[in-house]
Amino acid sequence: MRARWRFTDRRHGDLAPGQPDVETRRSSLVGRPWTWLAQEHGARVVVVEHPGEHAGATADAAVSAIGGAVLSVAVADCAPIVLVGSTGGQTEAIGVAHAGWRGLTAGVVEAAVVAVAALGPLDVFAVVGPCIGPECYEFGADDLDRVAARIGPGVVARTADGRPALDLRRGVVDALRSAGAVVVGDAQPCTACASRTLWSHRARGERGRQAGVVWIEP
Repeated sequence: MRARWRFTDRRHGDLAPGQPDVETRRSSLVGRPWTWLAQEHGARVVVVEHPGEHAGATADAAVSAIGGAVLSVAVADCAPIVLVGSTGGQTEAIGVAHAGWRGLTAGVVEAAVVAVAALGPLDVFAVVGPCIGPECYEFGADDLDRVAARIGPGVVARTADGRPALDLRRGVVDALRSAGAVVVGDAQPCTACASRTLWSHRARGERGRQAGVVWIEP
């Protein structure tokens, strides 16, 4: 089996659950049953045992070892995370997670890595998609301290004009590595800065959502 994944952008259309024609847009990307989630910024992980299982479940991560399963999360400024569990270069399991600051603090990143590894024993690799960057993410001091206490001081940053900020990507990467995942892939753009290609709720109040999608080719 082989894992494939994609981080969508405006070209692929709005992939927020419940939007008109969202099923058509999903099918144009991957023509198999999707597991999409009713995300709540928590740490619940669902295990998908047949394609499309748990579609609409209240959770922020999903994992599977089933060929043909398509797992997705919808995001604007939060980080979409794709996980691939492999043995000897052969894909054995996949996962996807949605991590904003609340989910990061709740432990969704670690929970997702553990859930993929539990389908093994596997080496877990992670790719982090576009999310809001610290230069655009002013953050309250109390909440910033809360995240730093949970993840580490590396999340503390400054905005472009010098105000306290959260480095969400750094926090996600640190949590992934702490959980034993190997982080791979290139740097991704800031959702607030990339107004032509990505939606941002925080910067522009937009309701559209891009998606992180991963699936196993049988």
